[in-house]
Amino acid sequence: MLTSTRLVRHPAHRRTFILSVLGIGALKSVFAPFVESTALATQMERGELHYKNANTELNLAKSEEPWLKRPEPNYLGHVPLHSAEKLALFVGSAVGAFFHPERNEFIVALGESTAITSVLKKLRREMLANPTGRRILRERPRMTSTSLNLEHLRSLPASTLGNTYIQWLDSEGVSPDTREAVKYIDDEELAYVFQRYRECHDFYHAITGLPIILEGEITVKCFEFANLGLPFAGMGAVFAPLRLKQPQLKRLLGVYYPWAIKNGLNGQSLINVYWEECLEMDTGELRKLLGFEEPPPDLRQMRRLQKAKA
Repeated sequence: MLTSTRLVRHPAHRRTFILSVLGIGALKSVFAPFVESTALATQMERGELHYKNANTELNLAKSEEPWLKRPEPNYLGHVPLHSAEKLALFVGSAVGAFFHPERNEFIVALGESTAITSVLKKLRREMLANPTGRRILRERPRMTSTSLNLEHLRSLPASTLGNTYIQWLDSEGVSPDTREAVKYIDDEELAYVFQRYRECHDFYHAITGLPIILEGEITVKCFEFANLGLPFAGMGAVFAPLRLKQPQLKRLLGVYYPWAIKNGLNGQSLINVYWEECLEMDTGELRKLLGFEEPPPDLRQMRRLQKAKA
């Protein structure tokens, strides 16, 4: 015969359960005001209640901004960089330009990463102090194969700057259209000053007759540094010769550097020359007008003679 059994709770257990429930309820009643006050304070700080802190939205927006937010560009094509990025650009381009001077991207980046603001401002002051320089800054001409009308330059007499320039371009296989636009210099007007220097570089080659081989480029850099004071040009004049062989270095130091330093220091500032308006002038007369002596012997010819003797 089955018998039913009942689970009988001991009185002591019942009292413990009741006391636990009452204790939890008491704790809740004690701490509830503090929890509610904390929640209200948090909501008020966030501006979620009727009280609005005027700085709340601004502070929240700032906290959500990325720590490396890129500044807005100052002109078309401008790529603003932070200080760490500028340093990385300089180091990378300097190493690349030393070991691969034929790589234009390294040369371009090194030029802009070393374009110190104080030097560019000095060049701008020189332009502002000169009537032609002021006009260049005002008109902002750009050099392209279209603006220079290369076919017209070929029709000019051989003694003119325009014909000398186009013959140099053809012999070296380069074009004015290969000059990159400045993008890493922050100030818009200073960026144009450096752009003007960059686009006029081939005219410095043309009036000196120096080719774009390593020795020729180093000599032009020395000439530019003596005349314009750009750190980029000075670095090229100091460090690039380390890649030369002994006969090349001897020729550079004995013939080309003395000419470049003397004429760069004594001649008129290259940044103030409106080359586009000098294209029909006699090249020799223009050199005299600018205070430059006849350039040194043809570099390629000297190299050929050196090899023949060897």
